[in-house]
Amino acid sequence: MRAQDALTQAVTRLKAAQIEGAPRDARCLLAYALGVVPDRLVLALAEQMTEAQMTVFQAAIAARVTRQPVSQIIGQRLFWGRSFRVTQDVLDPRPETETLIEAALARPFASVLDLGTGSGVILLTLLAEHEDARGLGVDVSSAALTVAQQNARALGLEGRAEWRRSDWTSAVSGQFDLIVANPPYIGADEFADLSPEVRDWEPRGSLVPEHCDGSGLAAYRLICAQATAYLAPSGWLMVEIGARQARAVADLFSSAGLREVAVQRDLNGHDRVVTGRSPAG
Repeated sequence: MRAQDALTQAVTRLKAAQIEGAPRDARCLLAYALGVVPDRLVLALAEQMTEAQMTVFQAAIAARVTRQPVSQIIGQRLFWGRSFRVTQDVLDPRPETETLIEAALARPFASVLDLGTGSGVILLTLLAEHEDARGLGVDVSSAALTVAQQNARALGLEGRAEWRRSDWTSAVSGQFDLIVANPPYIGADEFADLSPEVRDWEPRGSLVPEHCDGSGLAAYRLICAQATAYLAPSGWLMVEIGARQARAVADLFSSAGLREVAVQRDLNGHDRVVTGRSPAG
């Protein structure tokens, strides 16, 4: 079968399954099956697919019909111009998280602590952009840390990134110029309303705080209570937040003694990042 015909059939199947962005996803999965970069797919559409390519493509489309995210199917996601390995053990990096990267890169730092590092996408992006910096990524999930280590190796950053299993700061020592986190912030009453791609396929512990009080703020309370002890003088704490949590998280920052507390919005105009400076300094 020609690649174009396989693509047409796949789009029809995805649309029937009510997959939003069916043509986009089908093209991405076809490029994956053919082993070409998506930008070059148009050049391969007239070619006959091999049996092996058809098997991979059909399996990928079947997985997408179950609402498995494309990033998990192909095993990677582009973030800040780099490719990161993604599995069911880690969050799928969102474009909104690049707001946290922008905020962090606007401040000087030589050492970074990434709380709940997951795939390592935040820490590794900061280290890749700041060649003199070193960092520690911690996570309670050993499986997530394995993914982070793989990403560090693929980016050639093993020598500057350290990984440690830790329940927030329980296994952390020392002080850092920058502490970053994208903690779980989905309220218990919001979880059921998430898209199936998120609700059914991404790790619940990375979405909903373990000790959830319904507000989604539990992780921020822990971070604010613990993180200031690990901030270097004039260091910065920066966290990603849900779109309606800015005021509450900013209040937590201020109550913890952090200075120059501010909220930054993402490209969609939603409150996305809260930043604050060390009480010391």
